[in-house]
Amino acid sequence: MGDIEIRDDRAAGRLEAVADGEVAGRIEYFVLDAPERALVPVHTVVEPAHEGQGIAGSLARELYALAAREDSAVAPLCPYVVTWAARHPDQAPVAGPELIRAAKAWLAAHPGRF
Repeated sequence: MGDIEIRDDRAAGRLEAVADGEVAGRIEYFVLDAPERALVPVHTVVEPAHEGQGIAGSLARELYALAAREDSAVAPLCPYVVTWAARHPDQAPVAGPELIRAAKAWLAAHPGRF
């Protein structure tokens, strides 16, 4: 496998890992504006041919780095990102309960989005 390029397709709500010209994995997310600006990851998917290569972890790391560059929080609803964040507290600031509640409410109000 060659190098992984991670790109943000904000319009589609996907952070994609591209390997050898194909999307090897992605985090699907939305942007929450209140009570504070946050990226909200909902699903992490790695294509079967690329499993076990650290792609999901690279995507989670880049999601938190992207949020930091944008001065945004991350309110993880994706179980993988929640677990990754718990294992990397130095890279993944914890979202407060109000922010998590707001993210869950947004997701419930947009059932066809994910």
